[in-house]
Amino acid sequence: MKKNFKLFCFGFGQVAKKFVENLIKNDFNFDLVTTNTSKTTVKKFKGKKHKSFFFKDREFDKNLIKELILSNKVLISISPKNKEDVTLRNFNKIFKKNKFDWVTYLSATSVYGDKKGKWVNEKIKPNPTSRRGKYRLKAESKWLECFKKFNLPVQIFRLSGIYSTKNNAINRLKKGALKIVKKKNHFFSRIHVDDIARVLTISVKKIKAGEIFNISDNYPCANIEIAKYAANLIKVKHPKEVKIQNIKNKMLIELYKDSKKVDNKKMKNFFKYKLKYPTYKEGLLAIKNQLI
Repeated sequence: MKKNFKLFCFGFGQVAKKFVENLIKNDFNFDLVTTNTSKTTVKKFKGKKHKSFFFKDREFDKNLIKELILSNKVLISISPKNKEDVTLRNFNKIFKKNKFDWVTYLSATSVYGDKKGKWVNEKIKPNPTSRRGKYRLKAESKWLECFKKFNLPVQIFRLSGIYSTKNNAINRLKKGALKIVKKKNHFFSRIHVDDIARVLTISVKKIKAGEIFNISDNYPCANIEIAKYAANLIKVKHPKEVKIQNIKNKMLIELYKDSKKVDNKKMKNFFKYKLKYPTYKEGLLAIKNQLI
């Protein structure tokens, strides 16, 4: 049977895997190619056999070029390295001469920076405060430049904080790694990996090139609210509160620089999407039930 398309995944982490899993569940007929940072090999994921090519920074298996050229759709989930997007740096000539019909770059809502707890949508000018946010914004601009100059059908998905059955407040509680950081008017937005995968799947048949979409749930809130809810779910003590000035983890400090509520109306309206997990409560309850 002839395949409908070939999907090339630069990076194959939790989002890419859940996306591919969702394509399989929805009976999409496709070939898969991925990259990894160890060695070129043949792998199997959810019963789907595929080539996985070595790609790390400036080094890569040259054989992946042929597979990329033969692909229809490309997902880029590799974060910037050394201040720049490594995928475009190495393969920009191929993307400029594109024959792709779907290219999605996974960015992050960290590009917005600190908005003092106010709402942000895709029309607001980004002003990142963190290094990662600045590098993400730079990468976004490079991909959108390819859209404007070479008509590359790229869309940008700005992901809020991702949680899943593997990475979530319940697991961090069990490990004693969940902290409640005291900071007034501090809001996070988040998104379950299942919802990201579902929106990606819809976008395979409905893409709007050159557009940016916030991928987030309906309910931004403070970390303390989630921590207490998770603790109540599994019937453990609430974690102790920590003053922000006492945090030593650099990534956590960077995370708490920004406070914003991410608006997801554009995503829901364009893709006609109803969230499976509209708030953290539905998401954590489902995770708790899966972990039992």
